[in-house]
Amino acid sequence: MNTQLKKGVLELCVLSMLSEKERYGYELVSDISKNIAISDGTIYPVLRRLNNEGYLESYLQESQEGPPRKYYRLTELGINTKDELLSEWVSFANGVNNIIKGI
Repeated sequence: MNTQLKKGVLELCVLSMLSEKERYGYELVSDISKNIAISDGTIYPVLRRLNNEGYLESYLQESQEGPPRKYYRLTELGINTKDELLSEWVSFANGVNNIIKGI
């Protein structure tokens, strides 16, 4: 898949997954990788940017399997942004599907 296209939808994927539950970085990579081929290093810059822009907040939680894990959760701004991006995505995907199907 085209790298630029993939980067464009990762933000929506991350926000959508975090709207379901709080997650740590590797968990996001693992879950997203079940549907989209990505590398470990792809998600962390997205998380850092979303956190810096106020869409996420993070906290450390002790882990029995090693060092503390950094968990992420949506802020109110993140929830609103996810809803807007989802609406835009559905409209965009419908338009592309109409073009592809020749409607």
